[in-house]
Amino acid sequence: MAPTSRPLRVDAARNRDAILESARQVFAESGTHAALEEIARRADVGIATLYRRFPTREGLVAAAFEPRLRAYEAAAQVAITTADPWAGFSGFVRTACSMQAADAGCADVLSLTFPSTAELDRQLRAATAGLGDVVERAKAAGALRADFVLEDLVLVLMANAGVVNATKHHAPKAWERFATYMLDALRAPGASPLPKPTSPARLARAIRRSTERR
Repeated sequence: MAPTSRPLRVDAARNRDAILESARQVFAESGTHAALEEIARRADVGIATLYRRFPTREGLVAAAFEPRLRAYEAAAQVAITTADPWAGFSGFVRTACSMQAADAGCADVLSLTFPSTAELDRQLRAATAGLGDVVERAKAAGALRADFVLEDLVLVLMANAGVVNATKHHAPKAWERFATYMLDALRAPGASPLPKPTSPARLARAIRRSTERR
């Protein structure tokens, strides 16, 4: 008797779920450029099955990190509704840095150092939609230096990702000290005038060049 299509659909769903769970584990340990073969091995599927479900690494990353980005979005919403604007802003920065420290892949994605796709861009836009309000509330309260721009937050997360990657095996809490330094530097009034901020277009080009070299 020929097999029905239902078991195939169930098997395909199981394989997809197993691949995503393994991807989250492997990316958390080794970053978004980890070997796809290791993900397939842990999922107990062949590499061909992985590519059939996710033809590109970028597509796999977008699917694997959807829950992380929802958590990032939730953190921004908490920051918006926190009564004290500085507590909201600084709490969000610490949460984002903590997410990076706990997950090497998250460090890549949140610092935008992984080649993006339309789906990942959509997820990131949704996750960061409220950050402008968080920043403006803190600035209006006189708590965040007035010359801070959202691109500066990207720079902070890129720098924190570097600290996390360099210290995760031997000093996994070093990021906490770095984050505290950064928040002190961002708190108003700023001790020194800042150079002109990096434009979004220039920052995007710099990020693209860094990902091309990896």
